[in-house]
Amino acid sequence: MASNQLEALLERARAWAAHDIDPATQAEAERLITLAAAGDEPAATELAESFGDRLAFGTAGLRGRLGAGPSRMNRVVVSQTSAGFAAFLLERAARGETSSPPSIVIGYDARMNSDVFARDTAEIMAGAGVQVTLFPSFGPTPLVAFAVRHLGVSAGVMITASHNPPRDNGYKVFLGDADNGSQIVAPVDGIIAARIDAAAAGPVADLPRSDSFTVAGPEITDAYVTRTAASLLAGFPVTHDGRTLSEEVPLKVVYTAMHGVGAEISERVLLASGLPLPIPVPEQVTPDGNFPTVDFPNPEEPGALDLAYRTAREVGAELIIAHDPDADRLAIALPDSAEESGYRRLTGNELGLLLGWRASERAAQDAEERKIPLSGTLACTIVSSPALRAVAKDYGLDYAETLSGFKWVSRVPNLVFGFEEALGYLTQPHVVRDKDGISAGADAIAMARWAKGRGSDVWGLLEEASERFGHFASSQITLRLDSMAAAAELAAKIRTAPPTAFGVRAVTAATDLLEPGLAEVPANVLRYDLADGSRVMIRPSGTEPKLKLYLDTFSEKGKASKRRAAAERALTDLEADVRSFLEALQA
Repeated sequence: MASNQLEALLERARAWAAHDIDPATQAEAERLITLAAAGDEPAATELAESFGDRLAFGTAGLRGRLGAGPSRMNRVVVSQTSAGFAAFLLERAARGETSSPPSIVIGYDARMNSDVFARDTAEIMAGAGVQVTLFPSFGPTPLVAFAVRHLGVSAGVMITASHNPPRDNGYKVFLGDADNGSQIVAPVDGIIAARIDAAAAGPVADLPRSDSFTVAGPEITDAYVTRTAASLLAGFPVTHDGRTLSEEVPLKVVYTAMHGVGAEISERVLLASGLPLPIPVPEQVTPDGNFPTVDFPNPEEPGALDLAYRTAREVGAELIIAHDPDADRLAIALPDSAEESGYRRLTGNELGLLLGWRASERAAQDAEERKIPLSGTLACTIVSSPALRAVAKDYGLDYAETLSGFKWVSRVPNLVFGFEEALGYLTQPHVVRDKDGISAGADAIAMARWAKGRGSDVWGLLEEASERFGHFASSQITLRLDSMAAAAELAAKIRTAPPTAFGVRAVTAATDLLEPGLAEVPANVLRYDLADGSRVMIRPSGTEPKLKLYLDTFSEKGKASKRRAAAERALTDLEADVRSFLEALQA
């Protein structure tokens, strides 16, 4: 590093440390300053990563590593972000777009410093004149999304990094009023980012604070449990002999909270719904922001479900339910003797198909009972399986594809059900306007119990789906890179020299969603439709240093077994061809 660059970094770090309100990050900054000034290269590199730029505020809010400096998650960054967001809300109130004064509900998970960041957010918001309701303890993200609509407030903030590594945290934003409790979308994120920059121009200690805010009682959580359970109980199909799902059908379920905050409220929803309570994975049921038993607290990651598989084998479980740490995502796994663990996790696309089918059937029954025409929309993201389109066509429902992220899925008009392949499901859009692993998990248990009551199981439901809708096979290739910038650069390289074929499959259509007008907003997504009807989607992750590729194949010839074999065989061949393409690209 050039000496002038180092001096600029040292000057910025000294100014930061002088005004830091957290002794821990202040000491960290001072340590880096001392080491970097003495010629320690690793310290200089860390100084550059921590103080070289500002943590970008986007549609996902903030997400980053804990630590000192404007490029990290810390009390200074959270306070400045809250001041900027408060300024944005006050401007909305002045224009008559929300209540005056504006109001906000704030929640947090059990990650390191989440409670501290939530309190900072509450104090800064209250100091700016925003009416604040702060949850009294940690809880799941869907509860905050629910509270925005339930309380009729202007906005919500959830302190969470969802399923990121243990040393990360984040700041997620929802808007009320016309946005109906959805996450923010462009250009709002840019407007808020500008207000944050303005708030960060002066010392953080100069930002007004107040402890005059409301700490929520139990009524918000009670209302969420009541409404979620009521929706689960409404419209259940009956079994072949006329019994309803409210009648007891034994089902052995294992549950992991992945060291997160989903266990308590999930149990309450299941009790209120009359559904069987699961057997928890003991090592992972208590909230612990260190996530001691997993490298990445994400049900999609290899090894994350190992303890759940062990517990399931010990008790002979028929179903495994897994949440990520903030309980907005859901994974399920089923017994499978072909797997070494004895269980296989369903892909997000498989579960999305089943829950979408279930939601469609529920909507159809509701329409029949009310003697009204069936209407509504099934929606998924563009990188999710197109299987949901077949379900929508079968039921005469509308179908929509959106850009990745529930900020788009949740905004689809007349939504009946929405999902994304990354384990996000919205089964009750009239209750929560964001992905909700709690309601989806309860729905999955109800689905498994219903299948068992009619002499089948969830595998049988997938077989029925193949017969009725055709068989859709999907897989994902994920390249973990050194940085988010590296992922964007690799996508740019593909865009510059696009593939004309993957193996023997010619590309018949290439779509670059950076071109205006092809999506809700221009997006760094590449789509390749192939001659045999297959599809390849490529995009860099918006929250992690990964390049993601999504592969889809389809077959509707023959019975379910033949359809499955043909689609899976095509998928295996396509995945090998795509991996060869990536190897050549990185050579």
